[in-house]
Amino acid sequence: MSGEREAVRVCASDALIDGGPGVRIAARYADQDVVVFFVRYDGGVHGYLNRCAHVPMELDWMEGQFFDSSGLYLMCATHGAIYAPDTGHCVGGPCRGARLRPVGVEERDTPEGRAVFWLPDDILRPAGV
Repeated sequence: MSGEREAVRVCASDALIDGGPGVRIAARYADQDVVVFFVRYDGGVHGYLNRCAHVPMELDWMEGQFFDSSGLYLMCATHGAIYAPDTGHCVGGPCRGARLRPVGVEERDTPEGRAVFWLPDDILRPAGV
């Protein structure tokens, strides 16, 4: 199957705060149950597959907590790998040079106000689709 899938509403834009908690959504990736997540950094919204580039484990140290204590980097709670939130590139730790799998994301104006939307692709899609 090819082509774009329908956008999935993630949350209201103001629910994501720079360096703050992220929003998790159940997904399917290569026929596996996974989670994607969305965070705000430097004013922009970014989305990634919740899987460390070093070993395929979820990053968050508590559900939705992806940033290190400085709020400047995404950090794998298991291995300590740190990632640039705006690019997903590993900038420190055991997977330096690798990167997180990005997820299509955009902010849109809706009748209810500005919102964040996930733009699924053919490989990474919402659970149950």
